Amino acid sequence: MKTAIAGYPRIGTHRELKYRTEAFFRGEIDEAELNEAGRAIRRSNWITLKQSGIDSIPSNDFSYYDTMLDTACLIGAVPERYRARGLSETRQYFAMARGDTEADLKALAMRKWFNTNYHYIVPELGDDARITLTGDKPFDEYREALALSIETRPFIIGPFTFLKLASYPGTKRAKDFAGDIVAVYRDILEKCATEKIASVEFGENALVTDLTAEDIALFVALYREILSAKKEVSVRLHTSFGDLRDCWQEVMGLPFDGIALDFVEGEKNLELLERFGFPGDRELVAGIINGKNVWKVDSSKACAVIERISSFSGCRSENGRLVLGTSCSLLHVPVSLASENALDATIRARLSFAEEKLAELRMLADNGSGYPESTQSVAPDDALTRSAIQKRVASLAQKDWTRVPRRDERKRIQRDRFRFPALPTTTIGSFPQTQEVQSNRARLRKGEITQAQYNANVRRLIADCVALQEEIGLDVLVHGEFERTDMVEFFGANLEGFAFTSNGWVQSYGTRCVKPPVIVSDVARTKALTVELAEYAQSLTTKPMKGMLTGPVTILNWSFPREDIPLGDSAFEIALAIREEVLELESRGIAIIQIDEAALKEKIPLRNADRDAKYLDWAIPAFRLCSSGVRPETQIHTHMCYSDFTDIISAIDAMDADVITFEASRSNLSILDSLANAGFETDVGPGVYDIHSPRVPPVEEIVAAIRTMLKKLGKRATEYDGLWVNPDCGLKTRGERETIASLKNLVEATKRVRHADSGRA
Repeated sequence: MKTAIAGYPRIGTHRELKYRTEAFFRGEIDEAELNEAGRAIRRSNWITLKQSGIDSIPSNDFSYYDTMLDTACLIGAVPERYRARGLSETRQYFAMARGDTEADLKALAMRKWFNTNYHYIVPELGDDARITLTGDKPFDEYREALALSIETRPFIIGPFTFLKLASYPGTKRAKDFAGDIVAVYRDILEKCATEKIASVEFGENALVTDLTAEDIALFVALYREILSAKKEVSVRLHTSFGDLRDCWQEVMGLPFDGIALDFVEGEKNLELLERFGFPGDRELVAGIINGKNVWKVDSSKACAVIERISSFSGCRSENGRLVLGTSCSLLHVPVSLASENALDATIRARLSFAEEKLAELRMLADNGSGYPESTQSVAPDDALTRSAIQKRVASLAQKDWTRVPRRDERKRIQRDRFRFPALPTTTIGSFPQTQEVQSNRARLRKGEITQAQYNANVRRLIADCVALQEEIGLDVLVHGEFERTDMVEFFGANLEGFAFTSNGWVQSYGTRCVKPPVIVSDVARTKALTVELAEYAQSLTTKPMKGMLTGPVTILNWSFPREDIPLGDSAFEIALAIREEVLELESRGIAIIQIDEAALKEKIPLRNADRDAKYLDWAIPAFRLCSSGVRPETQIHTHMCYSDFTDIISAIDAMDADVITFEASRSNLSILDSLANAGFETDVGPGVYDIHSPRVPPVEEIVAAIRTMLKKLGKRATEYDGLWVNPDCGLKTRGERETIASLKNLVEATKRVRHADSGRA
């Protein structure tokens, strides 16, 4: 059988793209040097794919920031405010991605890509949007690969998914742009024919979400017109992250030359195949290797799936119509295991990163079995499981995740304790990871300083951070998290049950990469994680100091989980560990504890029908388990970001936190309407400025945001009324100067609103 993938990691083997792009942002290299870095990564990826024996190699899967943003630029979907500034093409691109201080441009909104931790830039289609083929990127990169004697297949986000994920600030909606986008994609196919590009692939992951009859009609109408222009160009439809239960027959009725289906997360695709069959005149790309996790494929299970697929006429491997692939782009896993020599040999032998998955794919295609014996994720032996922890999880009941007294009574108790001013100000947790912070960590790692010296440096950094917050005038403080590399990696490193890689980086957004830990055994807390530094930070101020923790669902979702244990069981194991930390923080005088659940929505099933039983029924109780044992006067905060939470607002309220802060500024505070309509009971802090941009928000802009929040949520600015003022997210990726300026403006804006409403100004 032949093999295919839809995308490969684009950060480089050692995050070369991150470092070169950030150097470009700092003005240390020019655009030509940045482009050369991109060419080097693309060249390396194509050669790797060719040498690994992949038959269908993608191009246009590379991006300097985001493929959705690339597509917007390709088809001219650039809002007028960016065009009007007269910026260069590259500067305009990055202004949409991360804002531009000099041009006073905010970034476009950012959201999670389906059920992954990758973030995409949300295209904006205003009423004056001019959609037309204006870019050349897919064709440039095709030619670039061809110059290496490598034939590729350009991968382009499809028109239906583009329209479904775009935002519409005006009166027009997706259907109003149908004619224009059809013309653009017809032009793409015509240009492919002119360039003698044999095959192109359109990514339509939106097909695996809940679709209305109107959605399906739009999809069919788009492709009827587009495919009539394909001529000699072969067009493959690609889907990932789910199944086609809403539109199987409609998809199969269109003249695609090939269709890529996910048989890992698309549980019903096999059933649909059995029920309706598959056209015998086209190619089926079967995604049977998990592109989102790092465990080796269980070859016996994979072969069983291949056998079932092959049993249908039109899908038989001998007719060349069945192609093996990964479930999704390999963007979501690290590049290579080559440098992971520090990993335990037993664990390493069971892992498979992007490069290794290519070999797995080739072996399954060639031999029908990649390994002489079936390989499970991790054998559940005594070394990897603890019966005591499993018994604790099995014995959990409703009372264990029910906090008393009820929230309205807790609010009264907490207001009497804290006496917050109107619109209390705070940050989400982390402060900039400066060169000094990074150097301190690197010197410890290299043995240049002792652990005691490292700890002393961290305490000094904390003292400086507390003093800075006091000077700025924030009401509730944080310690800055200078001892933490990442909000999940830190906890994984200090809990039992996790393994860590040296170079297992995965792109989260733009230049932001994370190194997810791997859950290899039952999780347990054997020591205090944050207590000592939280207690020290609190000793430096009379203001409340938040204890900062990462919640169980986020730790799970931002790790690579075991595949032989239910996700809910793993979440409860982590929750029990975090609960112990929460109770110890409380016992040591920390009155406000933030348990971040930034990734709450990340693994939620894309279809509403699957959400309760498969996710929310354990995810919400797992969070509540962390905090249900604290006293009523202890205030529990949480934080969430960069997802559309509209459809799970009631579930978020049911987490029973006392305060929830949300990312909101990049989406123009759109969450406010959802909160108001749902009668949201939890106190809230919608973010008033975007921390993923270097732009410093002016005071007047923040004043306007606070005013909007007060109006839409029906809150008062004359006394504490459950509304907080804070940035969108943690500040670790920002520079010191812009951070200080932004926070000063935040506090000044809050004071102006307080004083104006109280009649003092």
